[in-house]
Amino acid sequence: MKKILLIEDEISIAELEKDYLELNSFSVDIQHSGEQGLQSALEQNYDLIILDIMLPGISGFEICQKIRSVKDIPILLVSAKKEDIDKIRGLGFGADDYITKPFSPSELVARVKAHLTRYERLAGGNVSTIINVHGITIDKVARKVHINGEYVFFTTKEFDLLTFLVLHPNQVLNKEQLFERVWGVDSVADVSTVTVHIRKLREKIERDAAHPKYLETVWGAGYRFNV
Repeated sequence: MKKILLIEDEISIAELEKDYLELNSFSVDIQHSGEQGLQSALEQNYDLIILDIMLPGISGFEICQKIRSVKDIPILLVSAKKEDIDKIRGLGFGADDYITKPFSPSELVARVKAHLTRYERLAGGNVSTIINVHGITIDKVARKVHINGEYVFFTTKEFDLLTFLVLHPNQVLNKEQLFERVWGVDSVADVSTVTVHIRKLREKIERDAAHPKYLETVWGAGYRFNV
């Protein structure tokens, strides 16, 4: 049974979400404060975290950033804020999806299932589990990346995007194609998040991120990973 941590300060909403998730065979723990939620996320093992942005004491953005710095599991941000800047900010901190209130509990369940399925699929690997290119070593099973022998932390979507690009070398892929294949057509994230993640990848794999050698922008067309 998959274990989910739900960090939500509105008790009635949290209980409703928990009921729907448990009806779909998930095990759910609830924390109503940011500090307790962060502590649980760091100390216990969960398969996915649902995180409200507006929390007392510490914001969901900060919690997301702290969790992502040490754990590679799907994180779904929930907020009443509808501004694109908040979505981009949340995804930039390493969240996998952004769900705007109000939403139906059934939609939440569907997104949870989709992210868990995608995570398990991308964590597997039925061809080669180790990829080596340009001093970059990608372990698809352990979901770890080493750059010139040194371990470098990648968020879930950074890892997924890098792996997809490396597995499709020398191909020009536009933002829409990357968004569909890595985030999925059911994601509520905006395609602009691809640009944010490309920038983060360059900061980690390129010697000079301002003048990328491997992850190239093909102006007016998309991006290409050169091999």
